[in-house]
Amino acid sequence: MPEPDHVRIGAHVGSEDPVGEAQARSGDAAQFFLGDPQGWKAPTVAYPDGAEALRKAAEDADVELYIHAPYVLNVATTNNRIRIPSRKILQQQVDLAAEVGAKGLVIHGGHVLKGDDPDVGVDNWRKCAERLDAKVPVFIENTAGGDYAMARTLDRLARVWDAVAEHGLGFCLDTCHAFAAGIDLAEVVDQIMAITGRIDLVHANDSRDPFGSGADRHANLGDGTIGLAAIAEVVRAAGAPVILETPGAKSGESDDVTRLREYLRS
Repeated sequence: MPEPDHVRIGAHVGSEDPVGEAQARSGDAAQFFLGDPQGWKAPTVAYPDGAEALRKAAEDADVELYIHAPYVLNVATTNNRIRIPSRKILQQQVDLAAEVGAKGLVIHGGHVLKGDDPDVGVDNWRKCAERLDAKVPVFIENTAGGDYAMARTLDRLARVWDAVAEHGLGFCLDTCHAFAAGIDLAEVVDQIMAITGRIDLVHANDSRDPFGSGADRHANLGDGTIGLAAIAEVVRAAGAPVILETPGAKSGESDDVTRLREYLRS
């Protein structure tokens, strides 16, 4: 586990110059989208000089890149019109992520339809993992709400993980999502590690809403209902790179990256 001084910390930033935006926030990591996060089009690199140039810029600046898959993807659903294109675009995202030199690609756990057996969603995740050519690691992210979500509760996540673990997928722990899902942050790292054996990335987000609300609404560090101290303890325990998706970190209007790093050093 890295010492606090060596934990990479960055923010979710714009896609045109993720390296420059990371540096502007005093970060050594950046997460961004390859295209429209709410759309179904093939992924694209917005960096003006293309994928290879972005890869070199990140290497030269020692900034680690992470990709977030579009929010619309849902590989667990029983709806063929969503699941089949989700698999296709996920593979396209992975392929392009490899071209830019990304360390991993984050995708939400998805959900099944109301009334569906969640085991069908688990099996759909297995089929997706089996067929995926993971040129970069794919990290399943826990989610905040939804009775039919595949990665909201620990028991549901454990069933998904049993189905995909042999295929080399990773895990992204979001602090706001876990808090909103009613999982005690003082125990969440141990609980996740007991299921997955790994935490590859932490989304360090405060929560606008109270514990167990099911609401996915991020707040700046210390301005929400979790607080900086509890989030920092998750980061310490996980020992993984960190991406901030707080409103201020994303816009560049807050110093959340620096605040977290300084707190970890104190």
